[in-house]
Formats: sequence, C-alpha cells, structure tokens
Amino acid sequence: MSGLEAPEKAHITTTCERFITNVLKPRFLPVLRPTEFNYPVDIQGKWHGTRYRFLQRYRSGFADNRGEEFDAPFVRLDWIAPDRFNIQWHRHTGAWFCIHRGKTLAQALKLIETDGILHPN
Repeated sequence: MSGLEAPEKAHITTTCERFITNVLKPRFLPVLRPTEFNYPVDIQGKWHGTRYRFLQRYRSGFADNRGEEFDAPFVRLDWIAPDRFNIQWHRHTGAWFCIHRGKTLAQALKLIETDGILHPN
C-alpha cells in the first residue's frame, strides 16, 4: 500500500465515515427527494489504493432507467505520509485537481466541511 499501514487506514476510514454520517449527510442529504431526473440518495466513502474518495450516490428518475444508481465522486484525500493528505477536487470533466497539499486529516475534513468547492453537488 505504499507505506499506508492497516491501523492508520482503519483510523482514516472510521474518522471519514463518522464525518460523512455526522456532517455531510445531515447538511447535504437530510431527506431523499425523488425527482424525474437523477437525484442524490447517499453519501459514502471508498478506498482506491491510498486514495479515499467521497462519493455521492444518485438514483435515476428517468422513465427508461428508473431506479438505476451510480456514484459520482466529489472530493478525494490522497494519503502522502502519516496523517498528511493532498485534497483533490473532482472536476465536471472527470479530472482531479489538487487544491490543498500536506494537510492533516483533521484539517482536510474541516476544509471539506467549509470550502464550497469541495461540497457534493
């Protein structure tokens, strides 16, 4: 895992899941509001190597694929050293763009909470 040890990964996962449950979901997904278009139904996190991605899950309301779901990432924490992360913003083009470097986990989560560009759509 390029230096990311299992105990630290478990700590990051637990901390991020708590952040999603206690901060992101109440603020950005307090209730489900089905529409005739794609609408958000969940916020979750997933690891991809040493990168922890925050994802918003959408459900389709379109007649031809009603109920199908897909994930759309909105921010990513790239582990670079023990308790140090680069924060990547997911552009509408699909590309990732680093906007903060070398932050602690606490700093990174505070930035996700307060910096509007890092919020889910």
